[in-house]
Amino acid sequence: MPEQKMQKFAWRARIVPGSEAEYIRRHDEIWPEMTAVLNEAGIHNYSIWLSGLDLFGYYECADIDLATRVQGSSLVVARWNEYMKDILIMDFDPETGTTPPLKQVFEHR
Repeated sequence: MPEQKMQKFAWRARIVPGSEAEYIRRHDEIWPEMTAVLNEAGIHNYSIWLSGLDLFGYYECADIDLATRVQGSSLVVARWNEYMKDILIMDFDPETGTTPPLKQVFEHR
């Protein structure tokens, strides 16, 4: 069976000044039910990068639409977003309930 091509998703956000250590701590203690939602959504190779107060998130999945639907309809994700809102500045797409994707403009393989 041929390997399925992974789709890529990248997002950006900012941390409230002075919240860097707390942001990292919360992710060091990520809820098992949150990682279960990511697995259900087919999300793999997920990483978040920090530069000053700027965050860059990236993940791969087989189906972006499925990943968006699962995350957007998840009560766990809604609870996580509520938990993070005091330290995180992030835009959400009103239609999907998820972060708007960044546009990929270059790739080197």
